[in-house]
Amino acid sequence: MPSSAPSFADLLGAAQHSAVHLEMRDSYAVGDEVDVFAEFRRTGVVRDPFGAGWASWAAMVQPAVARGVVMRRARIVSEPVTDYIRYEHANTVGNIKAGEDVRWLPRHLASALTLPGNDFWLFDGKLVQFNLFTGDGGWASPPKQWSEDSTVTRLCASAFEQVWERAVPHEQYTV
Repeated sequence: MPSSAPSFADLLGAAQHSAVHLEMRDSYAVGDEVDVFAEFRRTGVVRDPFGAGWASWAAMVQPAVARGVVMRRARIVSEPVTDYIRYEHANTVGNIKAGEDVRWLPRHLASALTLPGNDFWLFDGKLVQFNLFTGDGGWASPPKQWSEDSTVTRLCASAFEQVWERAVPHEQYTV
């Protein structure tokens, strides 16, 4: 386990081969999305999917992808989808433009899968960062946990690959 809390930028910057992200919630309520999500709920439109938030994301992702890191994101979602998932789907153009590959798995197709209890990022199959949320979707305290335990990283790698092979590519998934 890392001796100190690494930043996501540091983890991605150290990745050599892969960074995979599994999201399993139908709603998040993290502070930096409150205003744009509220606007999306009012209008049904993402005002600027490539705005300042995405620019900082792209500034981390694009160099990693350029040096050969494969970035994949899979989302397990209930159907019919929530307003938040509609918002996330509309925003995914930013993830793809930055260099990620994104897929969606309807939750009913995940029933037979062994999944960890929390969303995670797995870097090079060796270090997992779990993202921890409260029941209402805000960041928990602490918001993250890390593990380099091979049993844990293998579980996360296997879970992600099982989800990925069943999931629908973003451009084919409609909400």
